[in-house]
Amino acid sequence: MDPVGKTFNEVKAEELSSKYDHIIIICGHYKGIDERVRDHLVDEEISVGDFVVTGGEIPAMLLVDATARLIPGVVGKEASLKKESYSDFDTPGVPRMLGFPQYTRTEDYKGWRVPEVLLQGNHAEIEKWRINKSLDRTKERRPDLLK
Repeated sequence: MDPVGKTFNEVKAEELSSKYDHIIIICGHYKGIDERVRDHLVDEEISVGDFVVTGGEIPAMLLVDATARLIPGVVGKEASLKKESYSDFDTPGVPRMLGFPQYTRTEDYKGWRVPEVLLQGNHAEIEKWRINKSLDRTKERRPDLLK
């Protein structure tokens, strides 16, 4: 883990979860790791963002959690891994985007209603709504993902 490494993302988590059986993570502290270790033992440097923390342990925990949940059998329902933020929607022509809004079973809470399309049971329309909402959310909050 190193702030000078390539930025970690969902694609990298997918690669790590499917390509390797074992990963050794070296966590730097304050100024990083000894350059000799970097030169001779490190295959890849990974950063979790454009900021510095006191040690690489918390970034390593992020990497482990994001990667482990993609290993078959770790998450109860593997279908729940699809169609969430940054994941591959498995829909031709649909890029990786932010996830769509989530609602609980209560149809009306304090006058705040669940969108009608989600209550009608038309799965094709629900899927269209989800893709459109994900696209809207991504355009608004993370347009860089659509480039």
